[in-house]
Amino acid sequence: MLFDRIVRPALYRLHRHDAEAVHERTVRVLERVSSVDRLTTALRRHYRVDDPCTVFGVRFPNRLGLAAGMDKDGRALQAWSALGFGFVEVGTVTRHAQPGNPRPRLFTLDASDAVLNRMGFNNAGAAALAERLSRTGKPDVPLGISIGKSKITPVEDAIADYRDSLVTLSPYADYVAVNVSSPNTPGLRTLQDRGALTELLAELSRTSKELAATSGRGRVPLLVKIAPDLTFDAISELLGVCLDHDVAGLIATNTTLSRDGLAPQDARFAAEQGGLSGRPLAARSREVVRFVHEQVGDSLPIIGVGGIGSPDDALRMLDAGASLLQIFSAFALHGPAVVRRINSRLAQRQAAPR
Repeated sequence: MLFDRIVRPALYRLHRHDAEAVHERTVRVLERVSSVDRLTTALRRHYRVDDPCTVFGVRFPNRLGLAAGMDKDGRALQAWSALGFGFVEVGTVTRHAQPGNPRPRLFTLDASDAVLNRMGFNNAGAAALAERLSRTGKPDVPLGISIGKSKITPVEDAIADYRDSLVTLSPYADYVAVNVSSPNTPGLRTLQDRGALTELLAELSRTSKELAATSGRGRVPLLVKIAPDLTFDAISELLGVCLDHDVAGLIATNTTLSRDGLAPQDARFAAEQGGLSGRPLAARSREVVRFVHEQVGDSLPIIGVGGIGSPDDALRMLDAGASLLQIFSAFALHGPAVVRRINSRLAQRQAAPR
């Protein structure tokens, strides 16, 4: 493919194999593309595949979305839509702007078809994202916004952080993802524990009802993003809390702390801190999605994410019980052609006689 053979190697040579510099350059280019209608129109004509569905009350033009982390501050929204994504999730954003963890903090593991990151929620803050969205408008596909805890906020004060971000950003969101599962913010994953999650979701559910009552636009669906490293018993407890507090769906899964599945050529990365995504996560993410679906059926629709790099991966994730899909690493490593390939296969299956 052109991206694999020419574009990506050239970017890495230009930036001396600095994965974060390549990431930033990609987003910067797509930010410019987003502002040029004739470019987005041309891209949309080539990449867009219509395969509509409705999940948790939101209409999606196709099932494949861009996962959080690629465009944290919502800079290239029209370009993502033009490249064929059926929805875009921006963030994770926090109440307070923050620089994230020290660099280097993003690594590509080519032999493993994986990405390792310890970015630490680097973003300009919830208020800055709201200001940008008020100025540039939303994309022409559903927009999800992932919210998390600021690093400077103690875990015991996390609820106020999440609530503030929800209030600030819900006017612009088609759904809000509550990220309690990133491994790169100290203490964040403890918010998946039953007691902490109960308090957090009770407050966010109450706040979302208040916002709906005053806005007149209905409740914005709340989704919870979970870690692949939880035991099934812990997931069962989490599901009970979600069902008790009107959560609209789950995102399964975030990155993993496991280093299982790394190719021998990438063994040097095993001791690096951070979350692993991409091919090594595929089997575990499907396992979690299958378990969740078996436990709750359609009561909590699932966005399946983790290790989806091909049409076959996407189909397996849907067969495991996911209603929607997201990719991040596959796009970062292989470019936009993977979006069209996946969407085309999903549309073909949907159109096939049953």
